[in-house]
Amino acid sequence: MVSYYDAVLGLIPLSLAGLTAALVVGGLSPSVAVPLASTVAVGLMGHAMFVNAPGAETPPADAGPAAE
Repeated sequence: MVSYYDAVLGLIPLSLAGLTAALVVGGLSPSVAVPLASTVAVGLMGHAMFVNAPGAETPPADAGPAAE
């Protein structure tokens, strides 16, 4: 099964290449399209690092007390 972080790692190059291509086909110059697409890739990385941090997972509600 694909985890959240696997999906983020796959979406970073896809968003950069795909959005750049879409913006260039849409009429923007590559010098404008690349920075715009890279902001989406940076946003994905920022979300993975700060909003949904790897250590931020909480235990399930039905879990009993931790064994010492």
